[in-house]
Amino acid sequence: MMLINGKPAEQISAQDRGLHYGDGLFETIAVKNGVLLLWDRHMLRLNSGCSKLGIPQPDYPLLRAEAQQICDGAEQAVLKIIITRGSAGRGYRAPINVIPTRIVARYSWPEWPQRCWQEGVYVRICQTRLGINPLLAGIKHLNRLEQVLARSEWDDPDIPEGLMLDQTGNVIEATQSNLFIVNGGRLLTPDLSSSGVAGIMRACIIEIAAKLSIPCTVTRLTLAEVQAAEEVFLCNSLIAVWPVREIAGTVLKPGPITALIYEHIQSHSI
Repeated sequence: MMLINGKPAEQISAQDRGLHYGDGLFETIAVKNGVLLLWDRHMLRLNSGCSKLGIPQPDYPLLRAEAQQICDGAEQAVLKIIITRGSAGRGYRAPINVIPTRIVARYSWPEWPQRCWQEGVYVRICQTRLGINPLLAGIKHLNRLEQVLARSEWDDPDIPEGLMLDQTGNVIEATQSNLFIVNGGRLLTPDLSSSGVAGIMRACIIEIAAKLSIPCTVTRLTLAEVQAAEEVFLCNSLIAVWPVREIAGTVLKPGPITALIYEHIQSHSI
């Protein structure tokens, strides 16, 4: 089910800048029993992205009404919101009078095996590197070609994720999730000030760590540090938390801090 500018449709103008230049943003939101989980947090990130790109802010009450319209009655679903700068003629320069395109779409919930949460997941290391660009770091813009190339590197259903490094060799994130490691009872997560997406669940976990008195540091992480960690887990708004059981041959065990954070997320319906 999909609404484009409030109307049921599946087509946009061939002149849309989202199509031509990836000129826009998106949010992926978990829906359970008709509830749009972490809606306010997603809208804050969308708001930040619109401000950075100079795209007019959407009418948030209208956007909420449209999202609720297509998600009412959904037991479990994925909501995707796309905001582009709208249609314009040829050329990179943005038009003066911008009329954004607003797309609200509902998708089926992905079928991940339960062992991803119970036993942990296998993770590979992607050859594709993330570019460094502080102006775009953190926001969820439409240009995901780095992730597309990285995810095209393998076709093994037993490996659901791959770690992505930046041009200097620091671990930044996975193709569709953020990363935390545990060392000495402390949480560490990569610095995303130069590349990567500042995930909603990542922000939640940083707050949860503070509530549970678990020290948490945002820092640069090398691949060697990640592989030597006591615990490693991935997170995003759909999976919540996946323990990592192996990284490119380095075997790990799901640990107590990962379990504690996951249990907190589940018990508080985050």
